[in-house]
Amino acid sequence: MPVPSSFDYAVVRVVPRVERGEFINAGVIVFCLERRFLEARVEVDEARLRALWPEIDIELVRKHLEAIPRIAAGDVSAGPIARLSQRERFHWLVSPRSTIIQVSPVHSGLCDVPGQAMEQLSQRLLAT
Repeated sequence: MPVPSSFDYAVVRVVPRVERGEFINAGVIVFCLERRFLEARVEVDEARLRALWPEIDIELVRKHLEAIPRIAAGDVSAGPIARLSQRERFHWLVSPRSTIIQVSPVHSGLCDVPGQAMEQLSQRLLAT
């Protein structure tokens, strides 16, 4: 029987109008140091984003969101941040920002398989 491992996660949010504080969940980042697991998933719900900000540049938002999984995976085409260690990449990804792409506070949990935790969090937090 596997021993559960601790993991950390954060929700990626799009905050179209920072001054209003309204946001839409757009991704999840999961990090499990013990299992050497770092993964990010993102989704762009265009209809919901346009409801909050009709003039939003969806393609620009999509471009920035799509960089997050590439950085998490260590894809060198994602730039110098992607070359950092897993731990450093996670901390960079979840650092506070005041842009329209932000992350929630980091939360912790226990899991047997980090990929399953990612799947459950994605379904619960990103399902529309």
